[in-house]
Amino acid sequence: MIPATRRWLKRNRTPFAIGFGVIGVSYVATKYLLGTLSESRKRTNSDRIARDNLRRRFEQNQEDCTLTTLVLLSTAADNLMGELQTERITFELQQKKAANQVRTGDEPASDFGSSPPSVTDDDGRSMVSLQSDSGIHASQMGIPSLSAAGEGPQDGGQRGQKSRSKARLWNDLKLSAITRSFALIYILALITLFTRIQLNLLGRRSYLSSVVSLATGGIEKPAISLENNDEDNPNQEYGEDFEANRRYLTFCWWLLHRGWRDVMLKVKTAVKEVFGPLHPRDSLSLQRFSELTLEVRKKVEGATESERKEGKWLQFLLPPRDQEDYLMEKSGMTTELSLSTGQTLRRLLDETADLIDSPPFSHVLTLLLDAGFSTLVEKNIAQRHFEMPNTTDSPELYKPRFTEVIDVKPVKLPSLLATVTRQAHSIGHGHPNEYLQAMDRVEDLEAFAAVIYSSNWENEISPANHTESSIVFVKQDEPAKMMTSPANNSESNKVLAKEDEPAEPMVMPATESSGQESVVDLGTASTFESAWEKAVDTVDKGA
Repeated sequence: MIPATRRWLKRNRTPFAIGFGVIGVSYVATKYLLGTLSESRKRTNSDRIARDNLRRRFEQNQEDCTLTTLVLLSTAADNLMGELQTERITFELQQKKAANQVRTGDEPASDFGSSPPSVTDDDGRSMVSLQSDSGIHASQMGIPSLSAAGEGPQDGGQRGQKSRSKARLWNDLKLSAITRSFALIYILALITLFTRIQLNLLGRRSYLSSVVSLATGGIEKPAISLENNDEDNPNQEYGEDFEANRRYLTFCWWLLHRGWRDVMLKVKTAVKEVFGPLHPRDSLSLQRFSELTLEVRKKVEGATESERKEGKWLQFLLPPRDQEDYLMEKSGMTTELSLSTGQTLRRLLDETADLIDSPPFSHVLTLLLDAGFSTLVEKNIAQRHFEMPNTTDSPELYKPRFTEVIDVKPVKLPSLLATVTRQAHSIGHGHPNEYLQAMDRVEDLEAFAAVIYSSNWENEISPANHTESSIVFVKQDEPAKMMTSPANNSESNKVLAKEDEPAEPMVMPATESSGQESVVDLGTASTFESAWEKAVDTVDKGA
């Protein structure tokens, strides 16, 4: 029996060998496929977690920007309204109107022949309407009541001088009301962009810090650090330098306390040139008012696309280098800095200045101003005085500088000034602030923030092996994670792909590997300009 079995196995050893070989290869192939699928699932989950984490961080960062803008805007608005006290001019005009009424009861009507025709009773009624529409009562401004308006001298020899003063007051009121609202829109747009730049630069450093911390076995920190929670560790990296962060954010002081005045003067000069010839008795159509507003914008921003790109906004947002110490002192900080903090702060300020001087900044600023002026002219003024439908929710609103409007019955200039005066308070202190909401809906603003958040990573990490290398190796004992620079990721260029997915361009998948080194690929061409151009090209192709 046994010899027969041996002979049978010997005769069939080749088929058995082939069969066992097939089984073995099948087993190895199955194990390999299962391992590959498992690794792919892990990598997919890691990528999804990284995307969700980055999207959550980015969205939270933009919400912080909006809240910060509201806080900063209040300070700038108070300074501007303290300089241009439109309501006080209104009440001075009302006092003169009351004094004229007192003289009317005591003097013959023929005496009015000496008064110039520049200011009439219709203007007086419009001025009273201006006071009521502005929402500020005389008692709030500390101005005497109207009963005291007629207690001044009644000498007819001073009547001509008072009338001329009244005409000058009307002109001052016109320039003050329009300048104040227009300047506040410019200041709001500048604060919005400047806050986006600051917080997204710090958010980028904070995110990089969390990724490196996770790769080296540390604990992720969820937000920008402005408090020193690690005093025993002076070698803080990336977003953890709280002192540099704190000093960097302090530079918003310049716009709030110095730059706003320069903006106001620039706007005031343009308003005086455009609206100066208008008389209080003039009537304006919505189309005419829109054209005058556009003329002011051309004088402030530039009449052509090239002029707008060459616009110099840096002087309004950041101080000259020789005044940086002055800013620190005015903010209550010392001018002494450690070497690392000084280098970090200088790098942040230099990158901020480069962003402000870049063409994308001017492009986004123009879109924000389009949104702000459209809210003022095409929504508030049009609905109140011209019974025009609300078009501010249209997605096409921000593409043209001004949409075509239907000309209707003209409105007296004082009535328009009443609405413009009231809107200044809505722009500076509105809760909710419809002007800020309109600017937040500009898609390119989110794209601009996304590009800042996802570009120039090479400025944050110094290569370890070679000065020209774009790879950084981080030694560790735990399983390594890989972070890919968004500048080299084809998916990262879709900055404006979808409104509900703002973090898509910034995805940096964290994948597990079995090695002992984590690789951070920084790329060699991840500049802001190239990232912005790719983002805009993506939008154009998608459209």
